[in-house]
Amino acid sequence: MRSSLLLFAFLCYLSRCGAQELVLFEDFSGDTLNEEVWNVIQGNGCPDLCGWGNNELQVYTDTNHELRDGKLVITARKEGEKHTSTRLNTKGKLEFQYGTVEIRAQLPRGKGLWPAFWMLGSNIDTVGWPACGEIDILEYVGREPGMVFTSLHTTSSHGNTVNTKKTALENIEEGYHDYSMTWTPEHISFSVDGETVYKYSPELKNNATWPFDQPYYLLVNLAIGGNFGGHEVDDTIFPASYVIDHIKVWQD
Repeated sequence: MRSSLLLFAFLCYLSRCGAQELVLFEDFSGDTLNEEVWNVIQGNGCPDLCGWGNNELQVYTDTNHELRDGKLVITARKEGEKHTSTRLNTKGKLEFQYGTVEIRAQLPRGKGLWPAFWMLGSNIDTVGWPACGEIDILEYVGREPGMVFTSLHTTSSHGNTVNTKKTALENIEEGYHDYSMTWTPEHISFSVDGETVYKYSPELKNNATWPFDQPYYLLVNLAIGGNFGGHEVDDTIFPASYVIDHIKVWQD
């Protein structure tokens, strides 16, 4: 049975990021997603979280993504009156505490698109959000071309996007770029193509400011519209694809 963790076990022994070992190398080879790592989320969040908590338009399906030429291709579509897309996570399958996470991806263009790569605390079902914490390694919104957002959500910020950095990166939509996050007991730092763009290290670390002392899981999705993606959506852009070349996780 194909498994990223097993397939790259030898690389886990040989490959390192500094002093860290590579514990996940998801290169999206093969014909289908590795179900030992990924969950395919479906629906619009209802009845508990309609619009996924952000008034988003899309309905997530299991047919808006494919593995093609060693890449994960997530395609947002307009189907009649409905917008569809894909949301994946590793909840209950791959959860980890501290390390370095990297995604290499090509962003889609178009007003209303909101591709993201992020993490949630694995205790979300017990404590809820934002008490579980959220780490946004990559967010991009088509209404603000040339900008990349890196953010953290905590109880101290009432879940709002306070601990954040918006970085202007000319032509970021062209080609593939590396977005990474390094997470230690002292700080969380974000980089794009190897250049640090934001670092979070509150002097006072408690449950309100630092819920980042527990395992988290990964999420990757392409949302449409919503409070952050923008309520104006250009339907002429569909279909639009968010293409992921690889996802890697290193740990000490």
